[in-house]
Amino acid sequence: MPFDLAADIGGTFTDVVLRAGDTQSAIKVLTTHEDPAEGVMQGVDALLSRTGLPPEEARVMLHGTTLATNALIERRGAVTALFTTQGHRDAVEMALENRFEQYDVNIDRPLPLVPRHLRLPVAERLDARGGVLRPFEADSVLEALPLLDAAGVTSVAVGLLHAYVNPDHEQKVAELIRAERPGLSVSLSSAVCPEIREYERLSTTCANAYVKPLMDAYLTSLAGKFSARGFRCPLLLMTSGGGLTSLDTAREFPIRLVESGPAGGAILAGQVAGSMGLSETLSFDMGGTTAKLCVIDRGQPLLSRSFEVDRSYRFKKGSGLPVRIPVIEMVEIGAGGGSIAWVDGLRRLQVGPESAGSEPGPVCYGRGGRRPTVTDADLQLGKLDPASFADGRMVLDQAAAAAALNEEIAEPLRMNGTEAAYGVSEVVNENMAAAARAHLSEWGRGVAGRTLIAFGGAAPLHACTLAGKLKIDRVVIPVNAGVGSAVGFLLAPVGFEVVRSRYMTLDALDADAVRMVMEEMLTEAGNVIGTLVPAERLITVRKAFMRYQGQGYEIAVPLDEDLARLDAATLRAEFEASYRQLYGRIIPGLAIEILSWTLNLVEGETGDGLPPEGVVRMRQRRPETMVPLFDPLAAVSVQAASIERADLEPGDWLHGPALIREAQTTVVVAGGFDVCVAERGTLVLTRSGETHE
Repeated sequence: MPFDLAADIGGTFTDVVLRAGDTQSAIKVLTTHEDPAEGVMQGVDALLSRTGLPPEEARVMLHGTTLATNALIERRGAVTALFTTQGHRDAVEMALENRFEQYDVNIDRPLPLVPRHLRLPVAERLDARGGVLRPFEADSVLEALPLLDAAGVTSVAVGLLHAYVNPDHEQKVAELIRAERPGLSVSLSSAVCPEIREYERLSTTCANAYVKPLMDAYLTSLAGKFSARGFRCPLLLMTSGGGLTSLDTAREFPIRLVESGPAGGAILAGQVAGSMGLSETLSFDMGGTTAKLCVIDRGQPLLSRSFEVDRSYRFKKGSGLPVRIPVIEMVEIGAGGGSIAWVDGLRRLQVGPESAGSEPGPVCYGRGGRRPTVTDADLQLGKLDPASFADGRMVLDQAAAAAALNEEIAEPLRMNGTEAAYGVSEVVNENMAAAARAHLSEWGRGVAGRTLIAFGGAAPLHACTLAGKLKIDRVVIPVNAGVGSAVGFLLAPVGFEVVRSRYMTLDALDADAVRMVMEEMLTEAGNVIGTLVPAERLITVRKAFMRYQGQGYEIAVPLDEDLARLDAATLRAEFEASYRQLYGRIIPGLAIEILSWTLNLVEGETGDGLPPEGVVRMRQRRPETMVPLFDPLAAVSVQAASIERADLEPGDWLHGPALIREAQTTVVVAGGFDVCVAERGTLVLTRSGETHE
């Protein structure tokens, strides 16, 4: 039987899903940080052994990873140099010349990925329209090459002033470097991020160069292992914008993968929301290392052209490393099952952002961990079964977890073990709730009336508590929620987005120039994915990024599919409609500018989406097995129903508190919630108002 594979590498676990027809099989394995490809293949081999399917029958392998993100956060990428226009070497350090927190005199900006001594000037200069003000001088590049050798540079970013309009000088720099130092990896801003705004363009190009050698080595290793197992199908990578792209493109632009894993989860949440007719939802993806939250309205995640890696200051915009790529907009924080709990100098309980990862992992894993984590706390609170964790392939050490919590948390804070575990859980839940509020506020959205869609290995354990803190009354847990991001890959379309900055005012719209730019972008996107999808299944989505003259930021405005109808009056009407929807009003009489144009070539309807799913209560289940649980909402010890998810059928429902166990996670139904099984097995938790006293 033909089958599809999907793999998602996280900081703690690697998730692999196999889909054959209407059935799915999934597995979690610990991430192998020395060579992450090894963990992927362990999961693939286990699923092939379980199903008996031969590698030759595979149709496609879909893959997403947080390796690029983790390399940026942990600053363990390549030694990178930046060639930039003479006089502009400090642009990446001056940044936007603002303060992301006005009243804190001790704030620290994220340090540039490239230190000043490796930011090297190039004698050349273009004007804003791409005209040559100062010819390119090759000697300025050649004279700097010995500095690269002395510093051990392995990757080079090239970001010259106004190269997004005219890439000629950047290409000349690249030709010299490749001729004189063929072993160096090279990233050009005119290819990575051909957009206006020098700081963001340089920051994105430096980030691409910083992770490129690491990602290239990893993807080469994965492709080699995949081929050696006898697979002959395409290997496609998930991008941060929610599309799938080729292996070669991922090697060239690894910065496009920074949010590839979380993007898969957002796609799954969007599909679930659409299938259940939920108009306003919040996706909640909590794994072993991080938690991700994403606003999804009318089945569509929020999309953006910019993203900040590692916001280090209370989720404040401006406190992270900016990259300009097509991305599903979400907030990501260091809150996962492996997040380490500790007591600071002021005797305050803190959780994260440091994570135990998979090596050594939480104390209860028995792999050498000594510091208590969220997973250790969840085990102590009765949320996890020590014998059935990870489908019974790993037996958790409850005594070791209790001892670590007692030594590191309970004794310093003079509380008992249960109080310490509950405190750890409460702190991490409040951190996630604060991140959700900040994210919704930043995008002008409210919490009221939303449904929480929870997935990832740890999210179903914490979903009811997070919903309680956000005053959300409904929680949805998809099928195979523990490996949700990998399942989302199987639902994602093939696609690639291209951007070009071409400034013009609406009053002086040059429709012919726009059509020419669009043709160039269509050709570029077609070169990336044209061999992956038949032309008749591709659709083209075009947008203009527009603003009122004098404003600092643009909004995305959809363009008509027929570019022959492109005119100023139509564009103005579309801009005003989009502006009014976002801000509630327009500004009459003010001139309008267009800064950039985007084109997304994407696969149309594939038939792989989730069909409609309804919820009907038919019969109440009264499970015979009861287990002790510390109810996360009532904050008291109770006896909770325990049942296997595989034993539930559509229409079954029961009162909380309850534990619904499955191979990859456990759903904790807190007191005050009921849970019902929808038509295709999705769990729907709703607030009943009956709390346990």
